Amino acid sequence: MSSSAHQNAIAQLTQVAALLRPQYKGKDLKNFDKAIALLQEPDRVIEGELEVTMDDGTVKKFPAYRSQHNNARGPYKGGIRFHPGVTLDEVKALSTWMTWKCAVTNIPYGGGKGGVIVDPKALSARELESLSRAYTRLIAEHIGPWTDIPAPDVNTTGQIMAWMVDEWQKVQTSKSAVLGENPLAAFTGKPLELGGSEGREEATGLGGVFVMEKLVEKLFSDKSKSEITIAIQGFGNVGYWFALHAHQRGYKVLAVSDSKGGIFVPGGLHPTEVLKNKQATGKLGEQSESLHTISNEELLGLEVDILVPSALENVITAENAPQIQAKAIIEMANGPTTPEADVILNKRGIFVVPDVLANAGGVSTSYFEWAQNLHGYMWSHQEVLKKLQELMERAFGQMWTTHAETKESGRMSTYMKAVQRVVDAMILRGRA
Repeated sequence: MSSSAHQNAIAQLTQVAALLRPQYKGKDLKNFDKAIALLQEPDRVIEGELEVTMDDGTVKKFPAYRSQHNNARGPYKGGIRFHPGVTLDEVKALSTWMTWKCAVTNIPYGGGKGGVIVDPKALSARELESLSRAYTRLIAEHIGPWTDIPAPDVNTTGQIMAWMVDEWQKVQTSKSAVLGENPLAAFTGKPLELGGSEGREEATGLGGVFVMEKLVEKLFSDKSKSEITIAIQGFGNVGYWFALHAHQRGYKVLAVSDSKGGIFVPGGLHPTEVLKNKQATGKLGEQSESLHTISNEELLGLEVDILVPSALENVITAENAPQIQAKAIIEMANGPTTPEADVILNKRGIFVVPDVLANAGGVSTSYFEWAQNLHGYMWSHQEVLKKLQELMERAFGQMWTTHAETKESGRMSTYMKAVQRVVDAMILRGRA
C-alpha cells in the first residue's frame, strides 16, 4: 500500500485513463496519452520558507508550498492549510483532486492547493497574521482573480483570508499593477464584510447531504429516512454540518467522532447537543443514557447504512476495508480511501461516492463567491443554497448515468466524467 497521497492520486488517474482510452482514436489517442502524462504532475509548484518575527523577537522559518495542478478549464482553485503534517506530496495530491472536483461539478476552474508546515495553535494572533501575510507574498506573483484563487482549508479561516487579500492588494499596488478586477475576487472564503458569500460555512457538509439524498433514492428507496442510519468519522466543520442537515431531514445519525474518539447512540444522536457538549467540555457527548464511547476504528466498522469519513486521508485501508459493514460510503474527507481499499469495497458491493463529488460543495460555493465579487452581486442565503443544490444534484446525476451505462464503480464513474472534461480542454487548447 502506498503511503504517498500523490502516488494514490496518480494510481487513480491511471485506472481512469485505461477506461477512457478506447474512446480516443488516431491523432486524438496520441493527444490523450500526452494529456494523461502531463496530468500526473502539477503545472507549477511554488516552494519557500516564510520568515516570521515571533513575539519574543526571534525569527522562525516555516516551509510553505503552493501546487498549481492544471488550468486548462480555468484559474487554479484550492485551499490553504496550516498544519504540522503538511507535506509537498500531500499538497500535490490535493491539487490534483481539486482539478477533478472542479471538473465533476463543471465549474470553470482547475486545481490548486497550498500549505504551511506550522501549528497555528502555537502562534499568537500577531504571529498568525505575520505568517499569513508572508505566505501571500510568497505566492502573490502567481495568484489573482483570473490566475489562482486560494481559499481556507485546514486551520485557516475567514480572518486569515482577509489578511491575505489585503496583503495581495498591497503587493499589487506596490508594483503599480492595474488590478482590472475587484481584488476581493483573488480569494474566497472571506468574511461577509469583505465580499464573502452567504452559506459558505455549511456548504461542504450540506453539499454532501444533497448528494446523499440522491444516493438514497437510488439505493434505499425501500426505506424511510428515519430508518436510514449514518456514522460520521470526523466532527469538524464538515462533519458537523453534514450531521446537522442529515438529522434535520430525518435521517438517524448514530455515531460521530473526532481525533480523540467517538460516541455511539443506538437511538440516534442530536448534532447540536453534541457540539454544545464539545464546546463546553472539549469532549463529544450529549444527554443520553444509551451513549457508548467508541474508537475511530470501531466507528468505521459499525453496522450502518451510510458511512461518512470526514476527517483525514487514508483512513480506510486494505486492512480495515473487509470489516466495514456500511452499504454505502460518502467521502467527505479528501482521499480517505486508499486505492487498495477501493478495490476491496467495490468487490464487496459497497457503493462509494468519491470525495471529488461528495465534498465539492465547498469549492462550488467558493465559485459563487468569486462570481459575486466579479459582478458586484450579493446573493441571499436561500439563493446560494438553491444554486448549490442544483449543481450538486446535476453532478450526482451525471455520475449515476455513467455508472448505469458502464457498470463501473462510483469513483471510476465520477473520475471518467471529470478526467475526460480536463483532457478534452487540454486537447482543444493544443496543450496535448
